[in-house]
Amino acid sequence: MRALLLLSLVAGRAGAQGGAPADAPLRATLDNGLRVVVVRNALAPVATIELNVLAGADETPRGFPGMAHAQEHMAFRGCTGLSAEQTAALYAQLGGEDNADTQQTITQYFATVPASDLDVALEAQAACLRGVDDSQSEWEQERGAIEQEVGSDLSNPTYRFIDRLNADMFHGTPYAHDPLGTRRSFERTTGPMLEEFFRRWYAPGNAILVVVGDVDAQATLAKIGRIFGSIPDHPVPPHPTIELKPVRSESFTLESDLPFLLGFIAYRFPGTESPDYAAVEVLADVLGSQRGDLYGMVPAGQALAAEFALAESYPKASLGFAILALPSRAKAAPALHQMRLVIERYLREGFPEELVAAAKRAEVAAAEFQRNSIPGLASAWSKALAAEGRSSPEEDIAAIEQVTVDDVNRVARRYLSDHNAITATLLPSASGQPVASQGFGGAEKLTAAPTHPVELPAWAAQSLARLEPPHQYLPVTDMRLDNGLRLIVRTDRTSPTVSLIGEVKHDFTLQTPRGKEGTADLLIRLFSYGTTHLDRLAFQKALDDIAATESAGFSFSVAVLKANFSRAVELLADNELHPALPSQAFDIVKPQTVDFVIGNLKSPKYRTLRALDEALLPQNDPVLREVTPATLAHVELEDLRELHARAMRPDLTTLVVIGDVSAAEARSVIERWFGDWRAQGAPPETTLPPVPPNRPSAVVIADAQAVQDSVILAEQLELNRFDPDYYPLQLGNHVLGGGFYATRLYHDLRQVAGYVYTVDVSLDAGQTRTSYAVSYGCDPRNVSKARALIERDLEQMRTQDVSEEELRQAKALLLRRIPLSEASEQAVARGLLARAEIGLPLDEPVRASREYSALSAAQVRAAFARHVRPRDLVQVVRGPPPH
Repeated sequence: MRALLLLSLVAGRAGAQGGAPADAPLRATLDNGLRVVVVRNALAPVATIELNVLAGADETPRGFPGMAHAQEHMAFRGCTGLSAEQTAALYAQLGGEDNADTQQTITQYFATVPASDLDVALEAQAACLRGVDDSQSEWEQERGAIEQEVGSDLSNPTYRFIDRLNADMFHGTPYAHDPLGTRRSFERTTGPMLEEFFRRWYAPGNAILVVVGDVDAQATLAKIGRIFGSIPDHPVPPHPTIELKPVRSESFTLESDLPFLLGFIAYRFPGTESPDYAAVEVLADVLGSQRGDLYGMVPAGQALAAEFALAESYPKASLGFAILALPSRAKAAPALHQMRLVIERYLREGFPEELVAAAKRAEVAAAEFQRNSIPGLASAWSKALAAEGRSSPEEDIAAIEQVTVDDVNRVARRYLSDHNAITATLLPSASGQPVASQGFGGAEKLTAAPTHPVELPAWAAQSLARLEPPHQYLPVTDMRLDNGLRLIVRTDRTSPTVSLIGEVKHDFTLQTPRGKEGTADLLIRLFSYGTTHLDRLAFQKALDDIAATESAGFSFSVAVLKANFSRAVELLADNELHPALPSQAFDIVKPQTVDFVIGNLKSPKYRTLRALDEALLPQNDPVLREVTPATLAHVELEDLRELHARAMRPDLTTLVVIGDVSAAEARSVIERWFGDWRAQGAPPETTLPPVPPNRPSAVVIADAQAVQDSVILAEQLELNRFDPDYYPLQLGNHVLGGGFYATRLYHDLRQVAGYVYTVDVSLDAGQTRTSYAVSYGCDPRNVSKARALIERDLEQMRTQDVSEEELRQAKALLLRRIPLSEASEQAVARGLLARAEIGLPLDEPVRASREYSALSAAQVRAAFARHVRPRDLVQVVRGPPPH
């Protein structure tokens, strides 16, 4: 629940956005004014390039709040010397890891590529700083896609809440309007208006280029000078002045499709320019501490979840809020009143010094972990330089280290005031019952557009012509302990940190007694209540003392500075093997879970996933077992203890340790704290049985909050992850999707038709089951039109060979993604764990690359013909009924 709150409400803020680079950054300003920072980080043979244009939503013309966002979209439809098709083909062959975003004060264009292809990515970024194809014809095609993005966000209740909150908190300033834009403003936007926006704001002197990765800094700077140096600079208009007005304290309620009620008390704080901003960051961390009184409302049974977070940070102001999740049938007022009392008590008595110290330690540790991701480190530098106007990410960390308890108390007393607060409630509204639908059949006949090879510019063609599978994977040590536990270690000296992730193989649909569905849900929630040796608060304090982040359960993790690795593993092992499972907590968590389930069973998201499962699976399949208030009523505390004893086994457990630790050191620590763990009895069944192919069907799940339809087309395939046809199917999927406009579905549904903003195709292959799905969002009037294009493209994959150009591009996309998957320690660890869990070789990416390289177009067609059945697709639509 806590993770859901943070992910849905506070995108992208997890501790400090900082971190010292592996090597000293190289800085320069070109003669045309372009500021450049190059940071060498040898974590993986990749590089991330971020071009930050210092113009965003603040700089848009009055009445056109999405102008900067629209300009960002147009950069993917063609730049100087690059057509839209060339841009798409180029980035697809680079690995497809490119994107952009528009914020309040900046627009960012970023790409992560193999380090050997850095020159190509720099040329592509420079082309868009020289000029963008803002022709009226291109805008008319892209407008449909950007309006679908607006529709998607407006269907999200948390987006609507943040949008309303900004409008109220920052009224009368540019901060009041979101960078996304509105359909009405896009309907009035023209190509010439976009051209004028580009001429005004896109200039080298109004941009910052950040490059991070396994690069030679001096050589990279020379390349940047050669590629960007000839772009002429020009003056840009003055940036708008932000004159904040007093907050108008108010309360409002919005309806939502979430399965629980959310209550907020939001406050306006100083912005990133203020010397008090560091104290605000620490204050937010202290208020959100699991040892704090706000979170204390959860174990007291007063809330399902509680948190405090900074949601928006602008130069002149920031915005933070306290959040409570409550049962869908609850009244918000009493809980909000209690939350106010908690904050008032802190203001009256002051914040505990030990919580302030713990928050500062956590921020400093997070800065070290920032170095363990090349894209993450590039983002941190871009945020610091372009969004916050700092000299480096370390500047913010240095300021945090100087924060005192008095600073936190002073800032809190000034800004945590009811006169500075806005209260909001997101009130759940249940969806309607699933309604059977004919699903498809009324769309017009569509024929395939002709395809032709895309000729790349000379500066890209030679580099991208290389298509070599990697010869070896990352060196790892793979071992079994005496108790059967599997330990995989990857040594990486990028930063003085160590991370551990693990999994106990399980399937609770098979391991839970019938009639007691929900036992595992309760057990997992109780892991946060400490151990038999340390109660909840003492356990959290022990983690805070070493600035460790930990989560326990059947999937678990811990991350800590190297010096405290053994202590962190000791605490993790204690939590995994000796959870307290206190009866008082069980008496609180059980009714909380019942309340959550009552709301969840009525929510559109749950009904959508349930309808999909019921359409894809046979009637008595274990996956269809449902957690209900009735099944939870039969669960007792002893059931949790019995499940823990039976399912938590070392011979079903895999640990991956990655970071500044040798294999011998890691084994010594793991054996010390997990070595005495022993399995009891025969291992439980954890593998689901195979299922037969599904029959076609269609259903609509009403969602009163959605303004567009979310569509899933899916079917069960008769193969598993170990079937040889897995590889040609995956290769064919990368002809269909994964490379933006360069792939068929994006080209047909977005670039040409403008029906959708995104379309995803996935092949989810497991040990015994495989599902195939295409998902998209669009206006109700276009659901059948989009499906017609999808069915046509799938049928062509079954009956016609893909072109040699498409095949080569799909291979390039897959092969170059292998090194890109190593761009962060977490990505490496997750990949190793996933392969170990399913039973694949740890060097599967290298083996797969050889498979992909050898495949022919005929093999791809044959695999699709054998397995993919366009006429048997299950269609589930969430939102308004399709036309």
